[in-house]
Amino acid sequence: MNTTPIVDPKIGQRISAMLFITQSFGSAALISNATVNPIIGAKLGGSDILAGVPGTLLLIGAALASYPAGMLMQKIGRRPGLALGFFLGSVGMAIGGYAIVTQSFLLFLLGLLFIGGARGAVDQSRYAAADANLPEARARAISTVVFAGTVSAVGGPLLVAPLGVLVQSVFGFEMLAGPMIGGAILFLLSGILIWLFLRPDPRDIGRIIADALKKDDDPPPAAARAWGEIIRLPGVQLAALSMLIGQAMMVLVMTVTSLHMNHYNHPLADISLVIMGHTLGMYGLSFVTGTIADRFGRTTVVVLGALIMIAGNIVAPIWTDTLPIAIGLFLVGLGWNMCYIGGSSLLADNLVPSERGRYQGAVELTVNLSSAVGSLSSGFILAGLGFTVLNVIAIVITLTPIIMVIWQRSRRVQHAATESV
Repeated sequence: MNTTPIVDPKIGQRISAMLFITQSFGSAALISNATVNPIIGAKLGGSDILAGVPGTLLLIGAALASYPAGMLMQKIGRRPGLALGFFLGSVGMAIGGYAIVTQSFLLFLLGLLFIGGARGAVDQSRYAAADANLPEARARAISTVVFAGTVSAVGGPLLVAPLGVLVQSVFGFEMLAGPMIGGAILFLLSGILIWLFLRPDPRDIGRIIADALKKDDDPPPAAARAWGEIIRLPGVQLAALSMLIGQAMMVLVMTVTSLHMNHYNHPLADISLVIMGHTLGMYGLSFVTGTIADRFGRTTVVVLGALIMIAGNIVAPIWTDTLPIAIGLFLVGLGWNMCYIGGSSLLADNLVPSERGRYQGAVELTVNLSSAVGSLSSGFILAGLGFTVLNVIAIVITLTPIIMVIWQRSRRVQHAATESV
């Protein structure tokens, strides 16, 4: 292996910082709109039944765009691919804002599909950070981008009221259009920053690193393995499963926690406190997760994440007081963070540059679909079986990545024993 510096570490750090900034802007725009989208959906659609349609369309748009976005970034580069995603989001936000002003429900839904498609692209910013950094710093680079969720989780809701007042006082628009119009500006700014400053392209840096670290039994850099060969890789299997299960089970529990608390007459202040604790768990300790993953391994952090999620699922339903529910949801969020960062790093480790865009996009597709399934099924499970059973279901399913790790290690032991005979 070449012992000379492969790339200047400052390049990777600078790229990660730029991705952190743009992801913060984009996520703040998304969260500020998520705060009011159910209200807009019910108002423009004429029924509370339609309040959940905006969130569902965002997930559908993200799922549909994930794989094509990954393929596009593999072909033309991360910089133009991510910039295009942000620009698409700006167009979607503008359409959504115009729809609110003109009271057009169908046009609002069209804008949401565009915004969802943008999310499917820009969520792959963490893979761009992975491309631009050496393997020993890859998880910390991904955690930098994921940590942007902390900034947006705080800043997004705080933008709602000022933006509403601004568009009403300056343009005379409906206040609910404020987050959309402000979001269009934030997405546009992010796209411009990516286009101007995400240089050199992370995809190209990833190719340089992969070529320098290439082993004799690795596939040629220009060749991409078939999906059947990729999916048989133990690291890819664990990476995809950890992200899919972590996302689905986190959404399953998070979606109905506020309703569960409402059933026990918790005030909105207590519900907000629990959701804040959950969000802190999801994003606030990202740098710690990245450091653990780089130092002790991706598999270690995935297993630890699954165990922490299970602990949260045990604590959350035992008592109906605010504090234990908040602790439980914090642990669920932290467990998701570890599965998400550990799985993302593991996936990047197991793919060569000519494969990353395509297969990362495919995994993003499954993750977004699992999120939609978790979101849509949570209400039915809560209504039919209750919050405790919902968490028991989450515990059983979250055991899957741990079982896979045990199974993979037992197979390696058996294989080693067979070879030694």
